[in-house]
Amino acid sequence: MTDSAAKSDVRPLDHADTLDVAIVGGGLAGLYAIHRMRGLGLTARAYEAGSGVGGTWFWNRYPGARCDIESLEYSYAFSEELDQEWKWPERYATQPQILAYINHVAERFDLLRDVQLNTRIVAAEFDRATDRWTLRTDKGATVSARFCIMATGNLSTPKVPDFKGLETFKGNWYHSGMWPAEGVDFSGQRVGIIGTGSSGIQMIPLIARQAKHLHVFQRTPNFSLPAQNGPMEPSRENPHKASYPARRQEARTSGFGVSGYPSPTHSALEVPADERRRRYEELWQRGGSIGFLTCYNDFLVDEKANETAAEFVREKIRSIVHDPAVAELLAPTDHPIGTKRLCLDTGYYETYNRDNVSLVDVRRAPIQEITERGVRTADREYELDAIAFATGFDAMTGALREIDLRVKGEAALADLWAAGPRTYLGLSVAGFPNMFLVTGPGSPGVKSQMILSIEQHVDWITDLIAYARDRAISRIEAEPEAQDRWVAHVNEVADSTLYPVANSWYVGANIPGKPRVFMPYVGGVGVYRRKCDEVAANGYQGFTLSGSQGLKRTG
Repeated sequence: MTDSAAKSDVRPLDHADTLDVAIVGGGLAGLYAIHRMRGLGLTARAYEAGSGVGGTWFWNRYPGARCDIESLEYSYAFSEELDQEWKWPERYATQPQILAYINHVAERFDLLRDVQLNTRIVAAEFDRATDRWTLRTDKGATVSARFCIMATGNLSTPKVPDFKGLETFKGNWYHSGMWPAEGVDFSGQRVGIIGTGSSGIQMIPLIARQAKHLHVFQRTPNFSLPAQNGPMEPSRENPHKASYPARRQEARTSGFGVSGYPSPTHSALEVPADERRRRYEELWQRGGSIGFLTCYNDFLVDEKANETAAEFVREKIRSIVHDPAVAELLAPTDHPIGTKRLCLDTGYYETYNRDNVSLVDVRRAPIQEITERGVRTADREYELDAIAFATGFDAMTGALREIDLRVKGEAALADLWAAGPRTYLGLSVAGFPNMFLVTGPGSPGVKSQMILSIEQHVDWITDLIAYARDRAISRIEAEPEAQDRWVAHVNEVADSTLYPVANSWYVGANIPGKPRVFMPYVGGVGVYRRKCDEVAANGYQGFTLSGSQGLKRTG
């Protein structure tokens, strides 16, 4: 943490906490929101629970943590100078590299003076009599603001499984989303990893190199593709930087918010099998997941087309993993490829050829309890010195549901979302005036290049606040009917694809008792952006704009 970041957590709570805009979260979205609100001449401050900025990239320090979008794409687009000056050392950046970038942005644009660290917002209440939000911190202080921007992130509420006996374990246990900043040395230890999603797939190869023995407890295998990572070569960097503006624009109109992958025009089933296989092999050697997701126009809507790619990847797994029984356990058969998060790895499948790595099938023999000595399944007890949980997050809604969000005298958001989240455009919630979500459920957020979606959301919110200010409007509220139509549209689009087939965190399947609702918008980033633009062009259709206690123009 830099000196400037350290100073921002001791800022006194005084009259300055009467703000135009309160921002909950100091990650990529919260920082950009500060930048844009300043541009309107508004007072804004972000409240961050951590001791540093960065959000997901501040907390997720587990071994192997790395972005699965290429570094040159996964970055802010609002400053051409920033694009040109920052040098990424690798094709896919590691967590420390991304956090260094975020801190650089925060310092370069002097954002830290409007961030209050070590401060968790635990409650927020809107008063219709004054058209203001009152937010309460975990220290009991209050903040008054005209608008509230929830920049809480999609993957920010770690889920530790409720295993019987965890408190009795004599060794140390860790969660990928709460990893010690100083790191962990597993040398000479017997280690168990529970979970084989993205974080597990990233950490397993590195922990295997240290551990005396590594037991991987797998309930459900996931498809993973090779990242083909390496140093950032000038041959990759220079052409990209030379065409950044065009690439950024291409990304904004694409399906997943990434440039370089044109919309597919052919079905996987209409091309000859040998041609299709050559295409899959090219994508495997190229590395990355977007190529597979965009290779054919029926990849995510036709099971037979999808199966051609799924079986190609299973064959790759069988060719890499020496033990045929282990290879079959690692080869997913319960969901179409791409309907869960499509993981990237460096040496993941090869790791199972090591003598010190064992794969434990907990679908066949479920974990019954954590004991003093390790993990007991239906078959046996595994003695361990350490356990790493790679069990993910209460995704997309967890952070919002943890805050007591309500309008004075009315029901809390968590209660209203008991049957699943409902939003208008993933940006606003009917019944919660002057509150905006960044990459909320009902938006493409987690199914896109996240920073691109963050910028689009914050820009759209900024334009709406400016529109309201210029017309002395003090209350902005999504209409229930508009929200109902949007939720129906999100579901209709999802149901036209293979996505809902999978038990993924996209539907909350990793959280016991969480209602099964498909949360992201999968119509594509470009389509979604056009819909948002149409709403704005029609005078923010679907919102009720009212009141006369508007913001004053100060800048």
